[in-house]
Amino acid sequence: MIRVKVVSKILYYISNILALGYLATTLYSVICLLTQQGIAPYGEGKYIHIMYPFTNEPFLNIDNNAPYVVFSFLLPLSLYSLFFWAASRVFKVFYQPRLFTSQNITHLRRFYLLNMLVPVSCAILSGFFVQLESVVWVLVIVHLFLGIFAYFLAAIFRQGLQLQKEQDLFI
Repeated sequence: MIRVKVVSKILYYISNILALGYLATTLYSVICLLTQQGIAPYGEGKYIHIMYPFTNEPFLNIDNNAPYVVFSFLLPLSLYSLFFWAASRVFKVFYQPRLFTSQNITHLRRFYLLNMLVPVSCAILSGFFVQLESVVWVLVIVHLFLGIFAYFLAAIFRQGLQLQKEQDLFI
C-alpha cells in the first residue's frame, strides 16, 4: 500500500500542476482575446497567434472566428483544467490515512459525474456551432469509460464505508 500512496501523491501534484497550467492558459487566452493584446493575425486574418507573455513568439494558433474560439478552444481548455483538478482530488483519496470516508466518496462521485456528463453535453452543444472532428468523439468515449471506472470505484468505496461503519458498531 506504500507504493500506492507514493504514486498517488506524485499524481496528485502532477494533476494539480496540469490543472493550474490549463487554467492559466485559459485565463491568459481570454485576457489576450478580450484586450486584443498579445495576439497577431496571420493567414490573411483567418488565424490568430496568441503570443507567449511579453514576447513576439507564437504560443497558441487558433482560427479567427468566434464559434471556434469559444467551442473548440476556450471550452476544452477550461474543461481540462476542471478535469485535472478533479483528478487530483481522486488521487488525493488514495494517500489519505482512511480510504473509506464520505468525503472520499464525494470526490469520486464528482469525478465520475464530470466524466460521464460534461464531455457528452459539451460535445453535443459544440456540434451545433462548430464541426467536430472524430477525435473529439474518441475523447468523449474515453471520458465515459473513465467515468464508469470511477463509478465502480465509488461503489466499492461506499460498500467499504458501510462495512467499516458496521465493524465500528461491533467493536
